[in-house]
Amino acid sequence: MDRVSGVGVLDKAVAILDALETGPLALGDLATATGLARPTAHRLAQALEHHALVDRDQDGRFVLGARLARRSLEQVARPALQELRDATGESAQLYVSRNGARLCLVSLESPHSLRTMVPVGAVLPMDQGSAGKVLTGAAAARRQGWAQSVEEREKGVASVSAPVHRDGDVVAAVSVSGPLERTTRTPGRRYAEAVVAAARRIEDALEWSG
Repeated sequence: MDRVSGVGVLDKAVAILDALETGPLALGDLATATGLARPTAHRLAQALEHHALVDRDQDGRFVLGARLARRSLEQVARPALQELRDATGESAQLYVSRNGARLCLVSLESPHSLRTMVPVGAVLPMDQGSAGKVLTGAAAARRQGWAQSVEEREKGVASVSAPVHRDGDVVAAVSVSGPLERTTRTPGRRYAEAVVAAARRIEDALEWSG
């Protein structure tokens, strides 16, 4: 623990966050990296997880939580979402998992008067919409690298989403959504390629951002 404030529990918590900046860590590795006793590392990591400062990946390893990762992910993703919105003419969004639901981090509206509007900060169900399929790893989304939905969450609206990966895990979903009169009932045919390309650009940007 290089950064010491004199407040013991705070210094230990920061040591955990510092260690997780290098990537996911199992409990034993986290204890080794921080120099903390295993029970202490576990107790503090769980407390940080409660406040969304720490999270778990698919293998149960500790990772930085949404409250720390959100700002950088939002900033890194915005240029790709702007390109996606401009290329498709439809509204573009970025979602992350949060407490069993999906949270909208970025929302860029279509220039059309008839458009989909999802406010930043909206919490939507995982079992409705293409972004939920991507974030939960639905079989179709894994197989083809994207998912579509038609009138699942809102009548007259369709969407296409693709996963954003980091270190092998899905950390977000990129989406475009719009009215059926433009998206049609097979929106994947029209937008899947552009949505997947936007997701890859975000992955590349995340890699460069460290």
